[in-house]
Amino acid sequence: MNKHICTRWAFDLSTWTPTLPQLTHAVAAIQAEERTRLMKFHFIDDFLSSLIGRLLMRKFVSTCTNEPYHQVQFARDVRGKPYWVQAQQLKTSSTQLSFNVSHQGKLVLLAGIRGSKADPEFGIGTDVMKIEYNGGKSLSEFFRLMQSKFSPQEWSYIGRPQHNERAQLKAFMRHWCLKEAYVKELGVGITVDLQKISFAMDTTHPLEEAASPLCGTTLCCNGTPMSQWHFEEHLLTPKYCAAIAFRNCLPLEHAKFEFLHFEDLIERSAAAEQPDVLAYCQKALLKPHKRHQ
Repeated sequence: MNKHICTRWAFDLSTWTPTLPQLTHAVAAIQAEERTRLMKFHFIDDFLSSLIGRLLMRKFVSTCTNEPYHQVQFARDVRGKPYWVQAQQLKTSSTQLSFNVSHQGKLVLLAGIRGSKADPEFGIGTDVMKIEYNGGKSLSEFFRLMQSKFSPQEWSYIGRPQHNERAQLKAFMRHWCLKEAYVKELGVGITVDLQKISFAMDTTHPLEEAASPLCGTTLCCNGTPMSQWHFEEHLLTPKYCAAIAFRNCLPLEHAKFEFLHFEDLIERSAAAEQPDVLAYCQKALLKPHKRHQ
């Protein structure tokens, strides 16, 4: 199985309160249809999460291909997944990219793989989860309601006797992250029986910030080992876990997510001076915040 260059980027929204000039520079970089999609979010939190995700995608493509940042274009495939639309002058390029974005709470992630068009088809999916439960019911009742989403083997690991409630919740979220990363690489709209997707956790080390990523997790579907899939588990902070699913590819090295700053994600452009961009951003900044984060 071929090894590929892997990018792992994270952005902490709690470190950034956008000014109007910053927001206009960011919005100027994205496509008109992306702006329309973003403006549909009710909360500014979701608007900014999605905006940062789009900027991460642009930075990834531009970094991998040297295509000018402001010329990077995206479309969505039949599964709803964004993909890079290669410019005409790059059609002869041998570069093949797969990338995926995920966000929850204060964190936005991008995981991306760069390979060659000569490689067998490969793909990547990622997911991030906050390790918390605010459902109102007891954790045991919540687990009972979620029974059909996990295999008996997975529940056996989640409910191990040595796991207190916090450890059970962490194990639950780790499994959920892995399932989401796997399904996201398969594509939106594919119906999957989550109980038949069974992960066997990497037990060589506990999932802690210092030890992550863990790379020994394996997958069975309907009892059949999925040897073409490989996984990384990350603990980004004590409150956030993440997973990356690699299909038909392996990263050249296993590494942690690199946390980026806003300045890393924008390219200064005169387009930010456009009156329509300024008016758009003024309207976006009027959106309410969520009550908890």
